Amino acid sequence: MYEFKLPDLGEGIHEGEILKWYVDAGQTVAEDDPLVEVETDKAAVTIPSPVGGTVVSLGGKVGDVVTVGSVIAVISASPGRPVDEPAPPAPTPAAATAKVAEVDDRKPAQAPARPVPAAPATRRLARELGVDLGLVTPTGPAGRVTPEDVRRHAEQQQPPPPCQAAVAPPARPTGLQDAAHAASAIPFLDLEPLPDFSQWGRVDVEPLRSIRRKVAHKMTTSMILVPHVAHMDEADVTELEAFRRREKERRGSRLTLLAFVVKAVTAGLRAAPAFNASLDPFREEIVYKKYYNIGIAADTGRGLVVPVVRETDRKSIIQIAADIERLAAEAREGRLDAEAMRGGTFTITNIGPLGGTALIPAINYPEVAILGMGRVQEKPVVRDGAIVVRSMLPLTLAFDHRIADGADAARFVSELVRHLSDPNLLLLET
Repeated sequence: MYEFKLPDLGEGIHEGEILKWYVDAGQTVAEDDPLVEVETDKAAVTIPSPVGGTVVSLGGKVGDVVTVGSVIAVISASPGRPVDEPAPPAPTPAAATAKVAEVDDRKPAQAPARPVPAAPATRRLARELGVDLGLVTPTGPAGRVTPEDVRRHAEQQQPPPPCQAAVAPPARPTGLQDAAHAASAIPFLDLEPLPDFSQWGRVDVEPLRSIRRKVAHKMTTSMILVPHVAHMDEADVTELEAFRRREKERRGSRLTLLAFVVKAVTAGLRAAPAFNASLDPFREEIVYKKYYNIGIAADTGRGLVVPVVRETDRKSIIQIAADIERLAAEAREGRLDAEAMRGGTFTITNIGPLGGTALIPAINYPEVAILGMGRVQEKPVVRDGAIVVRSMLPLTLAFDHRIADGADAARFVSELVRHLSDPNLLLLET
């Protein structure tokens, strides 16, 4: 019998939601046949069977969240491989597949050490209190260590002063109150449990899982940690839109405005390196990146993902457009792997196709700036003393005020507007 455990999916991932089983109990499966599809907060991963044989039992149903190392299937192996011989090592999940097997008796393999799941604030608290997170008993969801766990462990490590040895410790909040208390490590920020909304009417409850939960964690980190400032302007894209439509018809390929904006942003980042950086709050250093990987926020229906167009300074607008189209298709179909969403230096979010005149986007931490694109609209504007109708693109740059000031943002956006208003400048960049 093989106990097939959810493999270490890397990238600090500790759990996944079962999207689909390719087999049922009692079914015969061959080695490397698709076994289960699991969605993590990075991407959907299809995991093949490590051995051939008969499926004895499955360790979860569709919609269940399973943790790394938990048994998700038991397989009665077919003849041909000794029972105590473990399956071959798994490839990395960057290719969106994973395979691993562990034996339940005779020669158990020692599991590799994995990062302890904990929020950045919890890790910082552990460092301040001199606590090894690996020794802390977690009480949070999915084995996550909470700030209260760290404080409790630190208190257990230190004997009480002699004068207080006989004094009982104060009672701690329990249940939802304990969770709310542990969630906050920020002075004056008190999180209270929500009321029971069902007392006023019918409600539906949906667990916060996978990509949507990752978005919630990342946006909370961004909005709490980063002091956001927004600078807004409009770009006259009348000539650029006319050029784009002509080239689109001539080439017969998809050539979106977003590809031109990516190229213009890349030019702006070269002139304003502060917006292509990250701030390390622990070392108190600014890391300036000398490469340009632009993330494109994509709405997948299952949550927001940000695939990355790499080396935009070395690519033509046509190549960038092709990359955007490919990544957007993979995102919609759930085929993006984790590697496709790593290494971004700056993000663009485009709500124009969905409507809306403007937006203030949240920074994709640990980046320090994000550009929001609104909908291109024809507007009356004044040119050389005359009122004319022009195609105007609203732009909003949200940036980290710790690394740049309003004047820096104004210069960056002005340069961006200048490039978008003159297609010849973009062609020179290409």
